[in-house]
Amino acid sequence: MIIITGVTGGIGKYLFNAFKNSGENVLGTYHQNIPTEKGFENCHALDITNAHQIEEFIKHHKKSFINTTLINCAGITHSAFAHKSRIEDWNHVINVNLNGTYYMIRGVLPTMREQNFGRIINLSSIVAQTGVMGTSAYAASKAGINGMIKSIALENAQKGITINNINLGYFNVGMIETVTSDMQEKIKSKIAYHEFGEPQNIFNTIQYIRDTPYLTGSCIDLNGGLV
Repeated sequence: MIIITGVTGGIGKYLFNAFKNSGENVLGTYHQNIPTEKGFENCHALDITNAHQIEEFIKHHKKSFINTTLINCAGITHSAFAHKSRIEDWNHVINVNLNGTYYMIRGVLPTMREQNFGRIINLSSIVAQTGVMGTSAYAASKAGINGMIKSIALENAQKGITINNINLGYFNVGMIETVTSDMQEKIKSKIAYHEFGEPQNIFNTIQYIRDTPYLTGSCIDLNGGLV
């Protein structure tokens, strides 16, 4: 079973379709944007910032959780210089990106530990490493995930469970659509490939992580050589 959060976002939607088309049993979650496309019937409304909702979701679907991979795609951003930002917006970004990811991980770990198998893969960001003006909350939330997995890896490695992050650069899917064309060209000039990545690269990297039980507690930089 593959569980993917945030399937109405660009990357989550791509991965849901890619894994489903490869014959995997995929379960998706979304928050406010209901997926209307054909093929998204096995997707369910879930507020990942609500630990009780997650407990009920896990309880309802637990029987289908066999050799489970959790892919945490759900995330939000808010652009504001720190001195002008609203505390409410900062808290919302941290709550969704960091707390929500933790709640999902906490929810699936007991079943994974019972079965002595699990793969947890979080989509993090190069922003946590390089810094981008106006993204302090987003960067902090992703940096928090990068640190969190180190402890969780130690706690669960001998139960056959791995947890890793993919620090994404810029791809032709998802949040890049909110970036102006001028800024996109500036970003491309800093990428060795001089192009944004294709989402197939994300899918391939996830498959590599799933197939490599000795890889845990790691952050893989997938950014086309961005400097």
